[in-house]
Amino acid sequence: MMAKIKAGLLSLRDLFATAWWIILIVGIGFVVAYQFVQPAPPSRIVITTGSDSGAYYQFANRYAAILARNGVTLEVKTSAGSLENLARLKNDEAQVGFVQGGVVEPKADQDEEDDSGLLSLGSMFYEPVWVFYRGDKRLERLTELRGKRIAIGQEGSGVRQLAQQLLSANEIPTGDQLVALSGLKAAEELQQGRIDAAFIIAAEKAPVVQVLLRSPGIKVMSFAQAGAYQRRFPFLTKLTFPHGVADLVRDFPPEDIKVLAPTANLIVRDDLHPALQSLLLQAASEVHGKSGFFQDAGEFPAYKDQMLPLSPNAARYYKSGPSFLQRYLPFWLAVLVDRLIVLLVPIVALLIPLLKIAPAIYTWRVRSKVFRCYGELKFLEEDLKHHFDAAKLADYRSRLDTLDEEASQLRVPLGYTDLVYTLREHVNLVRHILDKKESQA
Repeated sequence: MMAKIKAGLLSLRDLFATAWWIILIVGIGFVVAYQFVQPAPPSRIVITTGSDSGAYYQFANRYAAILARNGVTLEVKTSAGSLENLARLKNDEAQVGFVQGGVVEPKADQDEEDDSGLLSLGSMFYEPVWVFYRGDKRLERLTELRGKRIAIGQEGSGVRQLAQQLLSANEIPTGDQLVALSGLKAAEELQQGRIDAAFIIAAEKAPVVQVLLRSPGIKVMSFAQAGAYQRRFPFLTKLTFPHGVADLVRDFPPEDIKVLAPTANLIVRDDLHPALQSLLLQAASEVHGKSGFFQDAGEFPAYKDQMLPLSPNAARYYKSGPSFLQRYLPFWLAVLVDRLIVLLVPIVALLIPLLKIAPAIYTWRVRSKVFRCYGELKFLEEDLKHHFDAAKLADYRSRLDTLDEEASQLRVPLGYTDLVYTLREHVNLVRHILDKKESQA
């Protein structure tokens, strides 16, 4: 029993003596590969939206429900609008946010490096510019609002910035008649007749839009100069609100209405984990990928507004969809496997050639113990054949006995014991040569 244990320990010793340098190289490879492994994504991120009556807030809550299915908590924070959202993203108070198209001026030189620390995941939907107004007179131009009390949105909102741009283009000066109201509050003031018109920038399904579309005495302005605005402001798209699309029974609107629309863009910090970017895009595809009043099925998400660079992860998503792992595995498992692949691929690449040569090195190490004895035996044999001296008989026999003793005490793995027995046979062969030389002397 003890002999078996000693033999096993011997094999392990030889194995370790052979493998230690392989373990060292693989360990170095592991350390190097680990530098390129993304940390695990956080389980909680913050999205900054808009008012709780706006489309941003509603869509963000739908995102949150989808991300929750994948073990990620998306905290939804209200805000004054796009400008505040941008400030929060830059200050790392949020990792994701909705930003209205046109709020950030695109760089004149597209090759100029962007230093904002922000990336775009693309446009999610059109945000029509609704100009709701009171009165029987039909309005088709913003110049007709001169002198009227107009709600243009709160400070820090994208609607305020765009409304001021459009009014300024029509030479309508800022003044007391421009009121800092937005959302349902602006709708209430318009319904009560305390203001004459209101700029609302929101998707058609936003509560404030639905309320005003169905309010008696409230009309929607059709932009007669929509084509001109599109040329003057490239981030705007000319859209048509089709006749009867809102209410077929009431036949509302009674005719096609021309509206202008920037896009709502999903903006992230450039340090947001790539896996979470992909997950957000999957949620966006589920929420925004259907057809609507102004969009075709599959039109969104898409990179329509180039105010910020497109995230490389978003570019890959638009080209080939979710990663292979995220298509077939739960999110966290896909992330884990992806990290392991990054870690293991270079290690496996090292192990394959190393393991191919390891058996040869192991065999050489074991055989070298026997071959050292063979070297001494060969010198003795040559001495007997060519330089035999009868006076050295005792020395010859002593050297042979020593070699035989060394051979008998060699410790090799059981699979190589034949080498030991062969060595002892060869020692006896040389002993026979010595005996023959002695008899002839």
